[in-house]
Order: sequence, then C-alpha cells, then structure tokens
Amino acid sequence: MKAMTFTRAGAPLALVDRPVPEPGPGQVLLRVRACAVCRTDLHLIDGDLPEPKPGVIPGHEIVATVLEAGPGVSRFRAGDRVGVPWLGWTCGACRFCHRGEENLCAEARFTGYTLDGGFADYTVADARYCFPIPLAYDDRHAAPLLCAGLIGWRTARKAGDDAERIGLYGFGAAAHILAQILVAQGRTVFAFTRPGDTAAQSFARRLGVAWAGGSDAPAPEPLDAALVFAPVGALVPKALRDVRPGGRVVCGGIHMSEIPAFAYADLWQERRLESVANLTRADGDDFFRTIAKWPVTTDVRTYALEDANQALDDLRHGRFTGAAVLTPDAGG
Repeated sequence: MKAMTFTRAGAPLALVDRPVPEPGPGQVLLRVRACAVCRTDLHLIDGDLPEPKPGVIPGHEIVATVLEAGPGVSRFRAGDRVGVPWLGWTCGACRFCHRGEENLCAEARFTGYTLDGGFADYTVADARYCFPIPLAYDDRHAAPLLCAGLIGWRTARKAGDDAERIGLYGFGAAAHILAQILVAQGRTVFAFTRPGDTAAQSFARRLGVAWAGGSDAPAPEPLDAALVFAPVGALVPKALRDVRPGGRVVCGGIHMSEIPAFAYADLWQERRLESVANLTRADGDDFFRTIAKWPVTTDVRTYALEDANQALDDLRHGRFTGAAVLTPDAGG
C-alpha cells in the first residue's frame, strides 16, 4: 500500500510502500476513501507533539470502507462505511474511563500520532472507536466532520447552552462547521480571522455570522463565550477581554503557542478559561445526532495522497478556506 509517513520533526512526509495491515482482534481493515488534513498534523510534523510512533502515518479524519472485520467484531461488516477520529483506543479501566472522561485516559492512543492513520490507501482501526457515517455526506465532505466537526462541537458545548453571543477565533475547518450549527440554533456568531484575511471574513459572512473581522479588532459587543481555535496564545488574553463578566474562554486546540502574561483584571469577575482535550465517543454520537437536525456543509479542497505535503503547506499559510482533504486511490 502507499502511505505518507513521518520521519522526523521539520522534515516533509515521505511516500513509502508498506504491506497492507491485517486486522487484529477487535479491529477492522479499512480501505481509505478520504482523509482530511488537520492542524494537529502540522503540530506532529513540527515536533510540537512529543513521542509519536516511529514512522507513524498521520491522518485522523478518515472516511473508509470496511474490507474485513477482525475476530470479535460484530458492530461492522465488510462494505460498511465508517469514520475514524483522533481518539483510537482507551484502557477502559481507569477512573477517567469509568467517569465517562475517556478523553483524559493516560493510556489513550491516538490515530495518526501513536496509531497509524489515514494518509494511506489502507489502515486498521479499533471498531469500538469508529462511527457510522451519515449517508447525506459523501466521502470528501464527511472527512472534516471526524475532527474539525467533533472538536468544534465539544468546544461549543463547554461554552454552555445559555451562551447566545459566541466568538470564533480562527475561522478554519472547525469554525466553519460549528458556525453553521450555532447560527441554525439561533445564536449570534462573531468570526475573528487573521488580520487582513478578507477571504476568510467573506466566507464567514456567507455562512451567516453576524460579524467578521480581524482578531486584532475588539468584539463589537461583549461575548458570552469565546472559542479559540487558532493555535495562537496571544489570542487568549484578548478573548478574555472580549467576554462579559462570567463569560467563558475555551481553547479548542491540542497545541498552542505560549500564552503571554495578562492582567488579573482580564480574568476577574468570574470569567473562566479552560481547554478541550480530545473527544469522547459520546461526543461523536451527540455530534452526529446534532447535524442530523441541523445539517452542515463542509467546504473542502481536494488533494491526491502524494500531495499531502503541499496540502499541509497550504494549511500552514492559510491558502484556502474550509478543510483540505486527501483522496487516496485505494485500488481494488
């Protein structure tokens, strides 16, 4: 099979040939149909994520067809279409797993980081951590739902159901999906983009946000919640200043640059600052129920598997709106 593999921090991914993997107990063998490119893949390549699996195949927003179910798998069978997210395995025995907080499991394994992912023709995955994909979404447009959609939704839930005015800081793959849901729910959405990125601002307005501008601009009115998707630590104090007393700032990324010192006054009056770590399978179930009620459209730019490095570079430099998606030719 063809695969784009991580070699070392700072180096481009390498195209290699590997044997098609065999599914072990509890696993499914998958033919990859599409895999979205996430900013977390950039963090892996840049060395921001410690101790990846040596030679790991990145990619954790996978849409695939089941070719074979391993021993003990009854949930899926050959021919089913499934999605594979970032969370790929947890121990099921620790206190976090028992409390429904499996995203905090210390033994957790992650697709495209500590487990091989979807920048390849084929992959294997634990069937318990796969999701059925709604028929309304084709392979390419479903792929961003598996991380950008899921993490965006978990981040929004931390804002609270009573948050009516919500700011989205960074308007990429996650924000463009989430904005549609929030607008459909009747909330007022404000989009903060890179300063001067008029294309992203126009894109946000087309999706129904009430205001779009640069992240250096003050919020037009006090926000109930600020959801920070851009991995820019300097946005955190700014977001705290944008929320009302009692408002929340939620950081949705797995990695962020250093947060600069800020005045206690920015946090005072019971403003809250918290992060999102990964996702749970319950988040996925809730998200797919939500988009069945409020469907979303994903904006995608398609690349061949061999062009993964170009897709990553375009993502880094903000050369497209929405999400990049690799579409391997899985053959027969």
